[in-house]
Amino acid sequence: MATKLPPRDAKTTQRLTELADTVVELAGRRRDPYVDVPTRSLSNVKYNKSRRFIEMGRATNRRHLFNLSQAKSYMQTMLVASGVTQLVEQGKTTSIRGLYYLLKHTIEGTKEETFSDQSECDPVIEDCEVLLNSLREELHLYAQKRGEMVGDLVLTDTGDDIDCSRMGSGGYGIPSIVEPEVIQFKRCDAKFILHVEKDTVWQRFNEDKFWRKHKCLLTHGSGQPPRGVRRLLHRMHNELKLPIYCLLDNDPWGYYIYSVIKQGSINLAYESQRMAIPDAKFIGLRSKDFRECQLSDSVKIALNDTDRKRAKQIAGYPWFAPKKEWQKEIKQLLDNGFKLEVEALISKDISYVTEHYTPARLKAKDWLD
Repeated sequence: MATKLPPRDAKTTQRLTELADTVVELAGRRRDPYVDVPTRSLSNVKYNKSRRFIEMGRATNRRHLFNLSQAKSYMQTMLVASGVTQLVEQGKTTSIRGLYYLLKHTIEGTKEETFSDQSECDPVIEDCEVLLNSLREELHLYAQKRGEMVGDLVLTDTGDDIDCSRMGSGGYGIPSIVEPEVIQFKRCDAKFILHVEKDTVWQRFNEDKFWRKHKCLLTHGSGQPPRGVRRLLHRMHNELKLPIYCLLDNDPWGYYIYSVIKQGSINLAYESQRMAIPDAKFIGLRSKDFRECQLSDSVKIALNDTDRKRAKQIAGYPWFAPKKEWQKEIKQLLDNGFKLEVEALISKDISYVTEHYTPARLKAKDWLD
């Protein structure tokens, strides 16, 4: 066990201890031990208009030890809690895959496995997150690293000073765990953050040194940004007071990525207050860009039935439904009958997106909110 736990780890340990004490207390009173796990489903998610992000409701599912249909899931919940307690107390981290192998074994006297596969373990980890009101990263668990950053920012990562303006063509790889105990911001001369959808577009902006010319931080998340990228964007927006602009594909998936960054995701509604960025702006690609940028027919990608269905679902989201500009945007996408990737702008010129499109949108403040 670590000699002295950092304040955040001490708080997490206290929550884990309280969970264990509840079980011991119920057993001591000869009562059926149980836990009330907040319900992680669409029916228990709502949009908070005043805070402008998705939140979980108060519904819970009670999980009993002495209920044959719930005994295994109860055991798995306690097993995950025990595993993360070990990690926190030892000051070590592991991946969710690593925790699965740490906890996987045959229960003594039976042929029953604690977890049959990774897919059975992952939901229990999420249950423990909401049960303990703790980020996964606070439980010393990390997911796959995905995403890079470059720009005028100096930070400290686990004691090492990192100058994000001197990271070459690869940039600074954004880790999964980006909490203040791991990453501290030392100096920032950037004026805003430009978040792009894919690494191919990010590479163009980096190679053209857009971040240097326009004094910004440039990030990507390889599609839908993972938790580490979203959490770091949230921290930089709130702690460094940097506006965030998103450059994403003109398709339902691009709209959804923006929605997740801005309002939070349904699956992680319990973490929206630490990840959602309600003031993030969508600068493109827009449904009007095919005409305004005079693109060729060769860059069109026909919408399929899944695209159309998804677009209509997104239009009905309570945070998009009352916004006329977003309704106009999605309607035009459907009327166009095709979608566009950001890379389509390359058909104009290899650096059209960095030298013309994005600077013009930022200067004109031509974005969707």
